[in-house]
Amino acid sequence: MILLKSLASAFLMYSRIPMPNVEWKEENRRYSLCFFPAVGAVIGALFMLCRHICGLLEFGGFFTGVVLVIIPIIITGGIHLDGFCDVIDAKSSFADKKKRLEIMSDPHIGSFAVIYLIIYFLVQTAVLCEIDKTETALVIAIGFVFSRTLSGIGAVCFKSAKSEGALQSFVKPAHKKSTLFVLATVNVIAAAAMLCFNVIAGGFAVLGAISALIYYRLSAYKNFGGITGDTAGWFLQVCELTIAIMALVGEKITEAALL
Repeated sequence: MILLKSLASAFLMYSRIPMPNVEWKEENRRYSLCFFPAVGAVIGALFMLCRHICGLLEFGGFFTGVVLVIIPIIITGGIHLDGFCDVIDAKSSFADKKKRLEIMSDPHIGSFAVIYLIIYFLVQTAVLCEIDKTETALVIAIGFVFSRTLSGIGAVCFKSAKSEGALQSFVKPAHKKSTLFVLATVNVIAAAAMLCFNVIAGGFAVLGAISALIYYRLSAYKNFGGITGDTAGWFLQVCELTIAIMALVGEKITEAALL
């Protein structure tokens, strides 16, 4: 029963998928981070389904790309994009760490966040429009799971900038050994699957995601003194985009090598 409540808590927090109401208490969130990659699995499955449907209906690459960009936003409700924007605003302020944390708590969006958000969507749409191979699309789809395993591992292992907050409400009650074991296991399985579908595109994507995690840790510690729920959202968005870009690069290298 605790596992089911932890599953529901994870989906209620990190998605807009309807779930039974669960009492908001620590016991019900003990294993929630273990199920964070499951949200990515739903996104990845819908990503591939919508791509297949767009192909059957012979929609153009741009239309398909836009649909694929929208899928994660619909499923998550944009919760991670909100963190992305908050971090951009805070980092762009060039204020001290304390002030940056205050800026991230501001519900308003700044001009720098809007600019970076537009750039993000333009790049993401362009990349997804360029994907030709189903194998590469599968690498990106599994990347939604892989990125969330890295985010969960970071949440448990990295220093927190705040003692309270949405992220800490899941980290503090977590059974950390079990959570790390599950996340690490899913991480290895997801990475192996990405490599199986396309060893070059998958390899590039995995290396890109790990590089993003390293940068995330360095940047969060430098700018905020640790991680928060907002920086975790920022990382997830950056990691997903990095996976897509690197998978595309891998696809193009594979095609060039076969010429």
